[in-house]
Amino acid sequence: MVDMKEANNTSLETVKGIIISSIEVKQKIIVDEKLCELVAKVARIIATSLINGGKVLICGNGGSASDALHFCCEIVGRFQKERKAAPAISLNSDVATMTAIANDYGYDAVFEREVQAFMKPEDVLVGISTSGNSENVLRAIKTANEIGGTTVSLLGKNGGKIKDETNVSIVIPSDNTARIQESHICIIHAICELVENELEMA
Repeated sequence: MVDMKEANNTSLETVKGIIISSIEVKQKIIVDEKLCELVAKVARIIATSLINGGKVLICGNGGSASDALHFCCEIVGRFQKERKAAPAISLNSDVATMTAIANDYGYDAVFEREVQAFMKPEDVLVGISTSGNSENVLRAIKTANEIGGTTVSLLGKNGGKIKDETNVSIVIPSDNTARIQESHICIIHAICELVENELEMA
């Protein structure tokens, strides 16, 4: 028979351990002045693009695809302030387009093809990859660079192949995918708040 009290205690310790682990990663970010400066820099890049008539394209896979959707909704709708809507497109939101491209060109081309369709030199592409090695994100970034747009990445682990292909890379100091994703969304919120502040002053 399962000892429910012991099982409950184990569950509570697991929950506390997960939260502590998440806090520890964020503490590493806080003490890294250069990393925090990069977050502010990305916000300025995005705000400048939007103020000058550009837009933001965002892409990722799996949990990072959800983060891309979240990021977009905060830009197009609002984050915390009443303001004019701003243009952002999540490249992983159109299932018909993604599956058509994957069927005709392969899954590695899904975001690259959309970048070719939507990216302009005044735009910003944000690629999200916890490993830094997502091939479809990497190819999208390379294509955006060729077009002359600005590229930003939210990564984890050692930054992978994407880190050196991006204009500005934010690499979370963790090897744990869940902790990286939790930090990504925290940074996304920080960027959105800074962007709204810039848009309000423009």
